[in-house]
Amino acid sequence: MQASQFSAQVLDWYDKYGRKTLPWQINKTPYKVWLSEVMLQQTQVTTVIPYFERFMARFPTVTDLANAPLDEVLHLWTGLGYYARARNLHKAAQQVATLHGGEFPQTFAEIAALPGVGRSTAGAILSLALGKHYPILDGNVKRVLARCYAVSGWPGKKRGGEYAVDVERASDARTRRGAF
Repeated sequence: MQASQFSAQVLDWYDKYGRKTLPWQINKTPYKVWLSEVMLQQTQVTTVIPYFERFMARFPTVTDLANAPLDEVLHLWTGLGYYARARNLHKAAQQVATLHGGEFPQTFAEIAALPGVGRSTAGAILSLALGKHYPILDGNVKRVLARCYAVSGWPGKKRGGEYAVDVERASDARTRRGAF
């Protein structure tokens, strides 16, 4: 299947079945997308929603998160698991506050340099919140691509990521930033 055909099918599916009213999808900001992406790592959406809402109520800006005591951040994280994510969120928020004046960085290199932020999270922030052309290569995307393109072995291997970039570059995907 050509990348353009694949992207068209994924976008059709998204139009019919995709979730578009999650709390972090309303009035998108880099901070909200980042927070949701980190919370969603290894965690189901239904579990994340109340945690996300509590975090946003207590820490409405990245500066609020940066200025909070780590113990408070960890307390609000209780039950979500993988506490390194919360510690990295706090460290990254402090870097954004200190190095970027509380404004979220705008480039892939700057975002990916934040603690706990990898290629997929950086791509999500750039694509979903900033409308830039970056693929989101999380485990689910790699798994789907591996199956559709019969990539053998572990879905995270390099060739799976290359397919994702090819698909993202297809014309349909490029005109629908943040939907793909």
